[in-house]
Amino acid sequence: MNRISGMRILLSVLAALLAYLPDAAVGDEVRVAVASNFAECLEALAPAFEDSTGHQVIIIRGSTGRHFAQINSGAPFDVFFSADSLRPALLEEKGLVVPGSRFTYAEGRLALWIPGAGPEDKRPVAEILRAAEFDHLAIANPRLAPYGLAAKQALENMGLWEDLRPRLVMGQNVGQTWQFVASGNAEVGFVAYPQVLSAPAMRGRWWKIDPPLHEPILQQAVVIKNAENAAAGAQLLDFLKGFEARATLIKFGYLIPEN
Repeated sequence: MNRISGMRILLSVLAALLAYLPDAAVGDEVRVAVASNFAECLEALAPAFEDSTGHQVIIIRGSTGRHFAQINSGAPFDVFFSADSLRPALLEEKGLVVPGSRFTYAEGRLALWIPGAGPEDKRPVAEILRAAEFDHLAIANPRLAPYGLAAKQALENMGLWEDLRPRLVMGQNVGQTWQFVASGNAEVGFVAYPQVLSAPAMRGRWWKIDPPLHEPILQQAVVIKNAENAAAGAQLLDFLKGFEARATLIKFGYLIPEN
C-alpha cells in the first residue's frame, strides 16, 4: 500500500470518528432564569458544571415574580432558580415543571446595609430604623421579589412599615435595590446577605436580619416541562446538590437546607 492510499484510509477513519463527536463533545445550552440574588453565585458555579458536562449555562437574571410570569407565558427557559418556594410550587401545580425536579437549593438571608454607618454604630436594627435618620429606604418590590417580601415582613414585625412607607424606594428585584443604595439614591437598604459579602459592601456597616423577623427565604429550583434542554437542566440541578456546589453556596453566604 502506497503512502497516498494510506493517507486516504486514515482520513476516512478520522471522518467516521468525527461523525460521532458532535453528540458526545458538544453539549447543550441550558437557559436558566435565575433570581437576581443568586445570579452571581450561579456565575461562579457555572464553569465547573460546564467543564464536567460540556453544556453551556445561559443566565437570565431578574425578579422571581417576573420570571414566574414569563414561564407561565411560555418563555423558553430550561431551569428556574427562584428566590422563594411559592412560585416553583405554583408552577408544579400547573403541570409546568418536570415532576420531582423541585427542590430547595438554598436558604437566603436578608441584610440591612448602611454605607454611611461607621463601625462604632452598634445600635439594634429596630432602633436605627425607628430613628429614621435617612430620606430613602430601599427594598425590593414585595409583590415581585421574595427579599422584598421578607423586608416588608421585618418592618411590619418591628411595627415600622406604616411609618416608613413614605420613605421607601422599591426596586424590581434585590439587585436593583442594591444599586439604589450603592449609587447613593437611598441611604439605607434591605439587600441580600450574599450581596454585602462582596467588595463594594465593605463600605459602611450591615446587619443580618434573620427569622423570626421574617419568614425563612427558602429558594427552590425546578426544571421546566417540555423545555428544549430539560435533560441538561436536570444535570444542573443535580450538580447543585453536590459537595462542591454546596461549599460555594456557603462561601456566598447562603444556608444549606438539611434536605
